[in-house]
Amino acid sequence: MKPKILTGIRPTGTLHIGHYLGMLRQTAALQDDFEVFLMIADVQALTDHFLEPQRVREAVLEVALGAFSCGIDPTKTTLFIQSLVPEIAELTVFFGNLVTVSRLEQNPTVKTEIAQKRELFGKSVTYGFLGYPLSQAADITVFDAALVPVGADQLPMIEQTREIVRKFNRLYGETLIEPEARVVDAARVRGLDGAVKMGKSLGNAVALDDSSAVVSAKVMSAVTDPLKLRLHDAGHPEVCTVFAYHELFNADNLETVAAECRAGTRGCVACKRELSAHLDAFLEPVRVRRAQLEPAATMRALLDGTQWARRVARSTMARVKRAMKLDYELEPA
Repeated sequence: MKPKILTGIRPTGTLHIGHYLGMLRQTAALQDDFEVFLMIADVQALTDHFLEPQRVREAVLEVALGAFSCGIDPTKTTLFIQSLVPEIAELTVFFGNLVTVSRLEQNPTVKTEIAQKRELFGKSVTYGFLGYPLSQAADITVFDAALVPVGADQLPMIEQTREIVRKFNRLYGETLIEPEARVVDAARVRGLDGAVKMGKSLGNAVALDDSSAVVSAKVMSAVTDPLKLRLHDAGHPEVCTVFAYHELFNADNLETVAAECRAGTRGCVACKRELSAHLDAFLEPVRVRRAQLEPAATMRALLDGTQWARRVARSTMARVKRAMKLDYELEPA
């Protein structure tokens, strides 16, 4: 049997190039060697989008369309909706007895994300947001995932899952698999405005389904070296957002781009036009595949994947309940 992998993506809007380079490309490359479970994490999305349930719901299909257009194969990867696997929520409740509030508050990833959400939460964070490491641990363990692909910033989350599994197995016997983190060297794509994070809601993202005209307009709006004010001024590519995109989408010509920028022989408009052409060429195969997908058929494939995911989760929960002495049997009604 192939080792199982669990990874996920939050449905909060249209997917962009950051999603592709950060997770989808990596996941597609693992499909042949691993049994991959790719979760559309709508429950987790509600921890900080609880005021926008309709937005989360509508984005579920968008995520599925984007995933399939980026090479996720539903015959190889189980794509499923988190909220339709109630065993995850059930296991989350059990895990709540194994972790203290202070331990959750000390999680570096949680602390960072709470700080980023001060405008939403004010001085009092919700239980759902503080406790989402428990839900994430349930996501992973209910599918017996041995490996979890993550960026380095998410390692504290996986370590907390490992702590929970060790404690559970110590209390109730060897029941759950202790997962390993698989650190992925995913490209971090900054926003067109130079912000560290790209996001549709931030207005600084290139969506996977953007047309050629939209891509061109967005690239032309991208910020550049603030010290390069005129065409022949010497530039500083290391601080230029457009050059950061050239590193991702125009690697073969990177040295020329950098040299001409520093020499003052390359203007920002010409530099953006070249980038736009390369970025558009990168997105064209994704757009072609997206155009071939029918929403109804995509939803059927997503629901089929969810049915299989629930079968796997039920099997794990039967094992968990036996270990916890909760395997009661109801008499037929």
